[in-house]
Amino acid sequence: MQKVSISQVFPRLTLFTDENYRGRRFVLRGNLGIRNLERRSGDIESLRFFSTNPNATHVLFSRPNFRGQVRVFRGNTNIADLGDIIRGEDAESLISANFRLTAAQIRDIRNTGILPRGFLLI
Repeated sequence: MQKVSISQVFPRLTLFTDENYRGRRFVLRGNLGIRNLERRSGDIESLRFFSTNPNATHVLFSRPNFRGQVRVFRGNTNIADLGDIIRGEDAESLISANFRLTAAQIRDIRNTGILPRGFLLI
């Protein structure tokens, strides 16, 4: 009998087109950055971010290409309404990492638009 192995990739990011985790759903896995949430899948109104690492980092930006104001979350995060989440502005781009991104790393990404090695850029 052959052994079956299941591989889980974290973090897992689930994006929803409607508030309160409704509407079309998109599931993404691994360390990634989405330059423009609207272009990727239309308006994203809610999300769930899951990782087995309590230091996993989820970063929302108020402008496309990782620019503008920043909101940082650590560990598992559920946001039922992304409207006005960043100092009165909507999230336009994001980064999900299965490890702790420091404030300096996030500033560097915001200034250059370049993600660290090992990230999938969408």
